[in-house]
Amino acid sequence: MDKATGGAKPHHDPLRGIGLKVLSVVIFVGMQTSIKMAGTGIPAGEIVFFRSFFALVPVCIYLAWLGDLKTALHTDDLAGHFWRGTIGVTSMGLGFFALTRLPYPEWITISYASPLLTVVFAAVFLKEVVRLYRWSAVVVGLVGILVVSLPNLSLLSEGVSSEHGIGMAASLLAAAVAAVAMIQIRRLVRTEKTATIVVYFSLTSSAIALLSLPFGWVWPSAQQAAYLIFAGLCGGVAQLLLTACYRYADASTIAPFEYTSMIFAIVIGATLFGEAASATTLAGGAIVISAGIFIIVREHRLGIQRAKARKVASPQG
Repeated sequence: MDKATGGAKPHHDPLRGIGLKVLSVVIFVGMQTSIKMAGTGIPAGEIVFFRSFFALVPVCIYLAWLGDLKTALHTDDLAGHFWRGTIGVTSMGLGFFALTRLPYPEWITISYASPLLTVVFAAVFLKEVVRLYRWSAVVVGLVGILVVSLPNLSLLSEGVSSEHGIGMAASLLAAAVAAVAMIQIRRLVRTEKTATIVVYFSLTSSAIALLSLPFGWVWPSAQQAAYLIFAGLCGGVAQLLLTACYRYADASTIAPFEYTSMIFAIVIGATLFGEAASATTLAGGAIVISAGIFIIVREHRLGIQRAKARKVASPQG
């Protein structure tokens, strides 16, 4: 991401948008790993605060690099930022809540409903043209995630407790709200700078998270605090990249690459938690990667076609 990314004008460059998306996914996986390593005793609202407040550090550094630190809060769409922040923090809170009540494979499977819903919402609300190949890639990617997670779904082998049911509902709602947040980002990047979007999101999330203070925050150990602070720093960097990627490609193009986080999760699980990848995990991962490569190749070909069309349409000197 360069200084041009901070500008408000979108540019059609799908491969760059996809690259920024995948990089943001890698860093978000690092954030989730840090939160997981901090333990289960930290309330969701407290996690949201650490993730949001310390995300401001890389955002401010980025603003200083752009030379826009003094104008960081200048906006023509304050209401849009408020809604983006409210929607985003709601999704985060629900997601962290669900993560403490569901097995990890089940939680991540449900969370992958978000990219699919993003495609639907982009087609309905943003009027983006979603052709058959994109729909197919999203569905294929989701099938790959199911292949990975289906053997581990606890619902197949046990009854549903009330807490488990609440966790499932929260996770599904988090996925739906996250998809709405992505649509709101797509609207904001039309007029707002990347860092401005992120800084308003971090401020709104921090303020809302503080409202949960009376509901049982705990004093973290030094190690837990370090993990949570690192998670916040990762969250800030990843959010900048995520917001920027929508400047270069349609939401429906970007959405399938959320699935790549499962691939990185396989590596994290094997190296940090000693979780060997099963045959179904490898098979599902191959399906997800294939779906992603399909979109990259397709977008590359369309880019060549557009370039040729522009060349033909341009006046000859």
